[in-house]
Amino acid sequence: MIGKRIGILFVLLSILALMLAACGGTTAPAAEPAAEEPAAEAPAAEEPAAEEPMEEPAETGEGDCASEEVYCIGLVTDVGEIDDKSFNQSAWEGVGQAGDALGAQIDYIETGDAKDYGTNIGLFANNNYDVIVTVGFALGEATAEAAAQHPEIYFIGVDQFQGETLDNLAGLVFNEDKSGFLAGALAALLTQTDTVAAVLGTDLVPPVVAFKEGYENGARYINPDINLISTYHPGGMDVAFTDPEWGASTAKQALDQGADVVFGAGGKTGNGALIEVAGADGAYCIGVDTDQWLTVPEAHPCLVTSAMKLITPGVADLITQASEGSFPGGNYFGPVGLAPFHDFEDQIPQEVKDTLAEIDAGLQDGSIETGYNPG
Repeated sequence: MIGKRIGILFVLLSILALMLAACGGTTAPAAEPAAEEPAAEAPAAEEPAAEEPMEEPAETGEGDCASEEVYCIGLVTDVGEIDDKSFNQSAWEGVGQAGDALGAQIDYIETGDAKDYGTNIGLFANNNYDVIVTVGFALGEATAEAAAQHPEIYFIGVDQFQGETLDNLAGLVFNEDKSGFLAGALAALLTQTDTVAAVLGTDLVPPVVAFKEGYENGARYINPDINLISTYHPGGMDVAFTDPEWGASTAKQALDQGADVVFGAGGKTGNGALIEVAGADGAYCIGVDTDQWLTVPEAHPCLVTSAMKLITPGVADLITQASEGSFPGGNYFGPVGLAPFHDFEDQIPQEVKDTLAEIDAGLQDGSIETGYNPG
């Protein structure tokens, strides 16, 4: 009898529990993505980390990218992060500028693993984006394949030289050897020890090699007997541009060997070198890709200039041309040059500025050659 009562009591309690659950509050629906367009100088900080590529791009607007009224631009990074304060960030700022001008929806995907290149590009392509920007030499093959599969979409491959021309694919490329040459000449004009250094990403990337060769030959143009210490990162594409600790330790080794000017050319790896030099008395450092005075304030004590390839305006120009129907398939050469001297403006002698202006003019008219041979 007791067992039967217990059984009845259990049933009643179960029914009561079900009733209480039914009366409970419902789960609130997930909020839709905010209609936000990150400012060019402050890329979105709320996207998934590089180790986990986004499964589906979250648009910055609510429109359907398949609609003619909605213009959509997507960017895919290599394994470097969007806020690398250099290469990827410059490209994203170009997307932001064009997006603002066109009233477009913009978004990015950070690639965590090289095997995901095609998948990440496909996320934008399958969502009917109008323009897809891919950043870095390593994405070249995947970008070309996607462009062939989606002739209705415009593709911009930053640092991707095009051997075969597709009407809907432009390779945004630069003469890195020329800005590297100017940086090397400046280094040779500033050094007090006749020893200058370069801390670099991998030699598997032709633009990095171009920067390095230009830098060395520019220094030799000023002083044929100058001592050069150039070091490539020993790792592969997956780590060569994301290793600031190695960059810092390599820069310190160069300083210990007498270098008093250090060129950091390798994404976050190069940034580590710049920040290390900033702590050394009497040493100069030179940034890369963009004006790193604006992106790496920790390097201000040493950052005399940066060897720029003007990625931001190059990306913005190509997106604008795509929207206007005047897109140039094939290779599109963007401008290069040195960034302003900023706080060092008054410390750079006028004769040094004059010499750099003469070299720049010679590089432009071809009377001075950088000595770089891409092969």
